[in-house]
Amino acid sequence: MFDYVDGAADAELTLRRNRAAFAAVEFVPEYLSPVDHPDLSTRLFGREIAMPLIFAPTGYTRMMHHEGEAAVARVAARHGLPYTLSTVGTSTVEDVAAAAPGGEHWFQLYLTRNERLNTELLDRALAAGFTTVVLTVDTPVAGRHPKDMRNGLTIPPSLTLRTLFGMARYPSWALNKLTTAPITFASLSGMSGMSGGGASGVSGMSGDTIDAVRVADVVFEPTLSYQHLAWLRAHWPHRLLVKGILGPRDARRVVEAGADGVIVSNHGGRQLDRTPATLTVLPEIREELGPDATVILDSGVTHGQDILAARALGADAVMIGRAYLYGLMAGGERGVERAVTILREEYARSLQLLGLKASAAIARHHLRMP
Repeated sequence: MFDYVDGAADAELTLRRNRAAFAAVEFVPEYLSPVDHPDLSTRLFGREIAMPLIFAPTGYTRMMHHEGEAAVARVAARHGLPYTLSTVGTSTVEDVAAAAPGGEHWFQLYLTRNERLNTELLDRALAAGFTTVVLTVDTPVAGRHPKDMRNGLTIPPSLTLRTLFGMARYPSWALNKLTTAPITFASLSGMSGMSGGGASGVSGMSGDTIDAVRVADVVFEPTLSYQHLAWLRAHWPHRLLVKGILGPRDARRVVEAGADGVIVSNHGGRQLDRTPATLTVLPEIREELGPDATVILDSGVTHGQDILAARALGADAVMIGRAYLYGLMAGGERGVERAVTILREEYARSLQLLGLKASAAIARHHLRMP
């Protein structure tokens, strides 16, 4: 599971580029500007959130810790931050809504080849009170993950000698997996059209062991197009974001097609390797869309100063994935809480050291990109 979270596609060049881009940032402070208690909050879609941070969608979450998405959603709600549930998550929209009834919940959507399934997913998210749909567009096919292929990653895990040895090294984790509810792609299990093959069904999804690559082959839509985006815009009445944008032209086109904003993302390096770091393309996307469009940055954020850098270069907020998953693996809900606390403290301290009283005060001149 650590390899799944920590790893990326092919040679993992994009993964390293994301981190290198943040590491290259140079901050320019404004001294003699005392800041006692900086205001971390920001406005997103006209609503105040506690800091410019959003929990990104992740798959296999309950495999990392049995509390899974429910634990993450509860932490997000306590901190006044949005949480995004993945289509291939291990909890349903109903589970998340029940676990954190006061939270702001977003739903990440993979538009499948099955229109009836797509409609059902949207209807359930709407009924559960989800406010935003995030359409991921950088997954026409699954990225190649050599570490997962070597490890035989499936849901439930393939019980090879290698897997059993690995589980034996972590008895607490193994006990949780053996004594808690079975792990499935919860939002897809038991839905109409999910058994059998053909145009109206999805083969290989009947509830048996599900290979990660096979799931990607049947859930991802290789012909995803602007017609699909138009269909989604017509069927979803609330906010719609498009995730996976890496160029200003695509950003402009999806906004003109009806999206309420974009998420600049390379899937954390997990899809097409050798793509640019998201931080390096963020300024040109912001310039293309102007100051009023919603632009969120994803991929590579692991420190509070990364949030500050993204804000300075034009992001309204950032998404984190690995950063909270490390905490979840280490200690369940308490681990996620600790991860967010670390990020919050790093962000607040950096604002103070820069001489900035609020998130809203961060500007381009506070940062240099060599």
